[in-house]
Amino acid sequence: MLTLYHAPQTRSTRIVQLLIEMDILDKIDVKVVGVVRQGRFGAPDPDNPHAEGKVPLLVHDGAVIRESNAIILYLTDLFAGPMGPQVGDPLRGPYLSWLAYYGNVLEPVMVAKVAEVTHPAFANTFRGPEELKNHLVAALTDNPYLLGGSYTAADLLMSSAFSWFPAFTPDADVVRNWVARCQDRRSVKAVADYDAARLPADAYSESTARKA
Repeated sequence: MLTLYHAPQTRSTRIVQLLIEMDILDKIDVKVVGVVRQGRFGAPDPDNPHAEGKVPLLVHDGAVIRESNAIILYLTDLFAGPMGPQVGDPLRGPYLSWLAYYGNVLEPVMVAKVAEVTHPAFANTFRGPEELKNHLVAALTDNPYLLGGSYTAADLLMSSAFSWFPAFTPDADVVRNWVARCQDRRSVKAVADYDAARLPADAYSESTARKA
C-alpha cells in the first residue's frame, strides 16, 4: 500500500502534481494532514507520522520515504515512465543529478537569499544565485527542458521553487521561458484545483497574513 501525507499548498503539492502527470493518483492513498505554516499558522497533526510534522512523506508497505527528491525518485522508479529515466538510459545520470541539485544547492541558496545569510564557507559549499543561474542557462540553452526535449520530474521539481518564489527566478530569458512552460502544463491547474478543494479553513493564506 502506498500512502502520501500531504498538506495543500505546501512542498507536497508538487508530489501530487507528479502523481497527476504520471496518471497514478488513483493508485496512491493521499492523506491530507495539518502542518505549521510560515511558522505561525496551523498546528502539527498527530495523524502525520513524519518525525518533524512536515510533508511530503510517502509510506510504502511500512517503508518510510521522506524529502521531495527522494520521493520523486522512488515514485518514478516504481512506476516507470517518461517522467523519470530508468537505469540504463543515458539521461539517468543527469536526472539523478538534478534531483540531488535541488536539495543540495537550490533550496539552500534560495533560503540563504531570503534570510540574507552570507558567509564564505556557505558560498564555497553551496555556491550562490549566479552559479545557479549559469547552471540552468547552460542546461536550457537550445533545450526546452533540463534533460533535452522532454519534460520530466526534474523539471517539475526544479521549477517548483520559482513557482513558489518568482522573485528568485534567474534573470535569463531561457530560464524564465522554461519556468513558463513548466507552469503551463495541465497538471498545474489540476493540482491547484485539487488543493483548493482540500485546503483547511485555518491554513495560511494571503488574507490571513494581512490580518496577522
